[in-house]
Amino acid sequence: MLLFALAAPALATSEAVLAPVVITGSRVETSSFDLPYSVDAVQLNQDGTPELRVNVSEVLGSVPGVVVQNRQNYAQDLQISVRGFGSRAAFGVRGVKLIADGIPATNPDGQGQAATFNLDTAERIEVLRGPYATIYGNHAGGVIQLFSRDGKGDPRLRASMVGGEHGTLKYGLGAEGEKNGVGFVLDASHFETDGARDYSSAKRDQAFAKITVNPDEDSRLTLLASSLHQPDTDDPLGLTWATWKRDADAVEPVALQYRTRKSISHLQGGATYERRFGEDKLQVQAYGGRRSVTQYQSIPRAVQVSNPAHAGGVVDFDRDFYGLGARWIMERDIGPGRLTLTTGIDYDRAEDDRQGYENFIGTTVLGVKGALRRNETNTMTSTDPYVQAVWRQGDFDWSLGVRHSRVKFEVDDKYVVSGNGDDSGSVTYRRTTPAAGVLWRVSPLLNLYASVGAGFETPTMTEAAYTAGGGFNFNLKPSRSRQAEIGLKAYVGESTRINAAVFQIETRDEIVVAGSGGGRTFYTNAGRTLRQGLELAAEADLGHKLSTRASFTLLRAVYDEAFGSVPEGKRLPGVPAVSAYAELAWKPLAGVTTAVEGVYRSKVQVNDLNNAEAAPAYALMNLRLAAEQQSGDWTFGEMLRLDNVFDRKYIGSVIVGDGNGRYYEPGPGRSLYGGVQVSYRFR
Repeated sequence: MLLFALAAPALATSEAVLAPVVITGSRVETSSFDLPYSVDAVQLNQDGTPELRVNVSEVLGSVPGVVVQNRQNYAQDLQISVRGFGSRAAFGVRGVKLIADGIPATNPDGQGQAATFNLDTAERIEVLRGPYATIYGNHAGGVIQLFSRDGKGDPRLRASMVGGEHGTLKYGLGAEGEKNGVGFVLDASHFETDGARDYSSAKRDQAFAKITVNPDEDSRLTLLASSLHQPDTDDPLGLTWATWKRDADAVEPVALQYRTRKSISHLQGGATYERRFGEDKLQVQAYGGRRSVTQYQSIPRAVQVSNPAHAGGVVDFDRDFYGLGARWIMERDIGPGRLTLTTGIDYDRAEDDRQGYENFIGTTVLGVKGALRRNETNTMTSTDPYVQAVWRQGDFDWSLGVRHSRVKFEVDDKYVVSGNGDDSGSVTYRRTTPAAGVLWRVSPLLNLYASVGAGFETPTMTEAAYTAGGGFNFNLKPSRSRQAEIGLKAYVGESTRINAAVFQIETRDEIVVAGSGGGRTFYTNAGRTLRQGLELAAEADLGHKLSTRASFTLLRAVYDEAFGSVPEGKRLPGVPAVSAYAELAWKPLAGVTTAVEGVYRSKVQVNDLNNAEAAPAYALMNLRLAAEQQSGDWTFGEMLRLDNVFDRKYIGSVIVGDGNGRYYEPGPGRSLYGGVQVSYRFR
């Protein structure tokens, strides 16, 4: 329903636009201009202008190297890939680490949920790509980190409502500010939609609380809590090529026959503590929570009846998760330079109490919870110590980092019957991933950099859960990657910033779809894959109340070695060769902003053999208008947005390697949204 973009508005000063401060990568506040790798910060609107803020696809469209596809299916979350990693995920996010306020939104096995991000309270989102992303552990693509606002200033109350096409409605209440030294940010919202496609309705309730206090002048304590409740979300599944050509809003009959749907309940809390000791700093964090999911799939009754080892067509699990992290950051002037040294350790654990049930009762009642077919406990743990160092001397910054990851999967199978053996067992993956970089300050307006790194990516618990013959796939190996990047960061005049990077990533044992059968997808390790790319980004104040942003990504992602029936040279499915974004914004009056946005994606292959119809290339245009007024302590905001102005028919995302040929997930047609927001400041 929403396209790429409620783009972040122009910031107050050109300095803020041109030199954003980021934490991701170095773990220390640093201008992105002075870091030897690709990292971008997207600032989110904090004024009175209303926005939908349902999916990160709305705000990350302008970041090069990143493809965020809204599936138009809230049962399966967004599809996020960075430099081609993550595109094979049939649901959720994998290959890209998600973090919110320092707390992982990604499990120890590498599977994450972007829906847990609360955009209503977000201040900025940072995106790290390239070799230095590997020092964050079990992933290969990058890191997407959300930072929520701190409660500052006079207390304020906010109410907003946004609605539009497809029965879309979102309303929310919030409060934030500081009182007696205690900062607070509170938010609650309700979202609902009938969906851009048939049988794709969803409802979502979110809540968020953040409390910050300073016990003394050298310390800071932050308490966090959030929840997401999403009941009975329709799952329209993908479409075959023939169905999409006939009717892009259609749903395949099997989805209706089995009433495919998902319910999600997610609750978590955490705390972070920071204390300064002179020039040094200690940071400690702890978190925990529970996630419950019940999913009704479209696996045919006959498949389950004929195979006693089948896990059924209903997935039902409760996941308890928690983690601890600590780091020591030391800064010293040593000889002719300055050293920043960070040492830390992360421990994360998730335990799934998982059941599977038949999705039928008898021969005629379908889409219900039937007899038990699976009962097991899956435990995932990761323990990751790491060290990072930055040596600044004259015109050069030298960076070095290393992380050792130990990821363990344990399966305790409690459903052992005739024809269904004991799948209990465990497997441990270990890998040390170094990264190094150098930045050369050629002039105050130009920095050149280079970085290299090694990454590793385990299979997710879901990817390892099945083999072609049934049972847990303990033989599936983690993929290993070697990455290299060179780039430049430049100021052109006083109001233009340009970033450019070229990169190469060689991967061994890439985890790919081996096949599908009985309603299950199982995976194997490919030989070698190769990703080579170019990323460009530019941002400028053009004067005359005009500003612009643009990004361009060229990516060659191929199998560099034949495996199975897949010959060398085939493109990796789910990865566009070209992605582009451009925006021209105009502020004709104080408090009024209007903009036109353009988005382009080249065609995308849907399977490893590249022998099915590729999702065609598409180009879209979007328009937006926002206004804000202030009257005393009141602030009012209005927004209008028109997506897909020319009503193009296109495929927004694909389900890689779908065994039923239902690869295609259509994007929405022309869609109009509008909203209002009002806030009051207590002085």
